[in-house]
Amino acid sequence: MKKFIKKAIVSILTLSAISPLTGVGHAQEGPLEVAVAPDFYPFFTEIGNRFAEENGIEVKVIEVDEAQALEALTLDGPAGLGHDVYIAPFNDSVKIGIQGHGAEVTLPEDGRFDDTDKKQVTYQDKIYGYPLAIETLVMYYNTELLDKAPTTFEELETLSKDEKFAFSGEEGKSVAFLANWLDFYHAFGLISGFGGYIFGEENTNPEDIGLNNEGAIEAVTYGAKWYNEIWPEGMKDSSSSLNFLNEQFINGTAAAVINGPWQFANYKEAGVPFEVAPIPSLPNGKPYSPFAGGKALVVSNYSKQKEMAVKFLDFATNEENQLLMHNEFTAGVPANAFAKEKITSDAKNVLSMTVIEQYKSSIPMPNIIEMSEVWEPAGIMMFEAGSGNKTPEEATNEAVELIKEQIMLKY
Repeated sequence: MKKFIKKAIVSILTLSAISPLTGVGHAQEGPLEVAVAPDFYPFFTEIGNRFAEENGIEVKVIEVDEAQALEALTLDGPAGLGHDVYIAPFNDSVKIGIQGHGAEVTLPEDGRFDDTDKKQVTYQDKIYGYPLAIETLVMYYNTELLDKAPTTFEELETLSKDEKFAFSGEEGKSVAFLANWLDFYHAFGLISGFGGYIFGEENTNPEDIGLNNEGAIEAVTYGAKWYNEIWPEGMKDSSSSLNFLNEQFINGTAAAVINGPWQFANYKEAGVPFEVAPIPSLPNGKPYSPFAGGKALVVSNYSKQKEMAVKFLDFATNEENQLLMHNEFTAGVPANAFAKEKITSDAKNVLSMTVIEQYKSSIPMPNIIEMSEVWEPAGIMMFEAGSGNKTPEEATNEAVELIKEQIMLKY
């Protein structure tokens, strides 16, 4: 199960030390193992070294494929082969906890986490991780094509009428602005901004699905307008629409696109002259409210060192180390509220500042298990309406019916 793992012993000190948590002799149950994805490996190697020295223990930082490691936890954990600490997407941290593989924790009450971050790792008043890093969609715009960032969708519609952005080979079509709304992760901000929602009671009630309410239908109607009247055929193929979007932006034909912070390096490497900005407000004047995503640190419920593991979570997410993660290792935008304030006040990293600003109007992804039944039907509904196969009302109603059927069948 562990053949995909690359291990690094960060610091080996004594195997028997005075526990800083109990004040009595503490025999370490082997090294504290911290499993992280490659992007986080250098940062955790650094802080793992310091944590080991400060606490007189051995720490191993282990580079893993995140998804494989979390999947392996379900078997390795009960067999005593798993690690102590993992990194997981927010929704997975809760799922792991609900399934009994992640330990319940108590977050520090020092103000480091805001309400949004707390919701990300909470299910039925139980907390299953420490928020580590945040992410959400932003807008990229080409600074050679636009003097300033558009702030409204009305401006984007006006741009689409400019012949400068006409798509070659398809008369009347434009690539001035592109968004991959065939992917529900990207489309949710549109739907939520018009008043649609996934589950009721702050995304905790799967019996109340709001993807076919009046607001959701209005959102899909507006999205379908872009697909039917403005965008070229390349945007209607869900298997390649994101590639088409990236290609148009990199080639300098698209003026603005909605995408994630993970695309920043690719656009930079391609030599695109661009800046990032919050996503423009919708035609109804409301903010585009995408998913608030990110990563959490979780403790395995099978760990024999839960107390020390939680102490490590506290250490990794303090202001000093969160700023280190961001400033020195560029491993993500911190979840720590004090670190976010410092980044914003320093005004040096525009991408991070934009993510922090956009995150304020973003909505935590539902972390109940029924969410897994939403993705495919919700993605299909925009395709059906955008291709003209169904009316927006038909597309949204059918998507909700399918979601309900799958939930009833499986849960």
